[in-house]
Amino acid sequence: MSEQQNGLPEDQIWPEPDLLYSDTVRELHAVIESDWDSLRRSACQTAAGRALWKHVVHDPLAGLLAGETYLKSFYEKIKKDRLNNAREISGVILAVRTLWFDTKLEAAVSSFGGAAQVVLLGAGMDARAYRLCCLKDSDIYEVDFCDVLQMKNSILRAAMESTSERQQLMVTAKSLNTVAADIRDNDWLKKLQRAGFVPEKNTVWILEGILYYLSHSQAMEVLKTIAHSCTLARTVLLADFMNKQSTTLSSSVFHFYSDWPDHLLPSLGFSDVKLSQIGDPDAEYGLLHDPLNLFNKLRSLPRSLQTLPDDGTPCCRLYLVQASGSPNQTIS
Repeated sequence: MSEQQNGLPEDQIWPEPDLLYSDTVRELHAVIESDWDSLRRSACQTAAGRALWKHVVHDPLAGLLAGETYLKSFYEKIKKDRLNNAREISGVILAVRTLWFDTKLEAAVSSFGGAAQVVLLGAGMDARAYRLCCLKDSDIYEVDFCDVLQMKNSILRAAMESTSERQQLMVTAKSLNTVAADIRDNDWLKKLQRAGFVPEKNTVWILEGILYYLSHSQAMEVLKTIAHSCTLARTVLLADFMNKQSTTLSSSVFHFYSDWPDHLLPSLGFSDVKLSQIGDPDAEYGLLHDPLNLFNKLRSLPRSLQTLPDDGTPCCRLYLVQASGSPNQTIS
């Protein structure tokens, strides 16, 4: 596999992770490793993927928020993939997903005149409020478990005290509001509103890497709540969906799926829905040229197909979906 497929020149080695942490930051990450469950730890794994694909993903805080353990583990997977000439290097799907959300978020905010409310459900270790200049006139709301938000803040504060590179630790958004809430409960929207969220204002909702961790009923309630916002203000939803086969990758962790999210969302009230698969023109970013890449093989097959014809392995798909609506456009 040519290194150019990873977004790297052929003669360039994969950038190694930055492991320059203060003792305080190391101690905080030790708590994560000992006390957090797999759902919470997935936030660090996502950050590690972004940090290790830093040649294409701009996220200066990703390595700090990931921690040494997850960076080293992810890096070893990448080294193994490259040694075996794998067609899909570990983390490529995460890199594409991050770039897709960044691009669509910027376009959505621009369509609102450069200012919006942006709500990140299950925000985890996301650092968009610190790294995206397009959010300079937008109010950001990060919703997650209380201990996740507190740990994230503690890591950033500790880094602020121990580094001269304070500029990258500054919020670039107009405002950053944290909301301690479990979106599996029915009170998360009330907590969001108490934090300053105004339902009647233009809003972009980001559900990245979160829906499939919910039960079917929980995910549907979240989607219905967001769909209802289309009746109050201009609304954009950016989300990724697993198909049924993808949930088999970890049946104890992944639950909610939709084989046809572009049919599901209009039924809930969104008037305009666009679906992309990894490798599509707007979800490729120069990282998936190889026609024999797994994602390109899947794109060439009917979405109704459950297994690959050549070897019978499950067709595990990840859909990137943009949906929108407004009070004068919603479907009754």
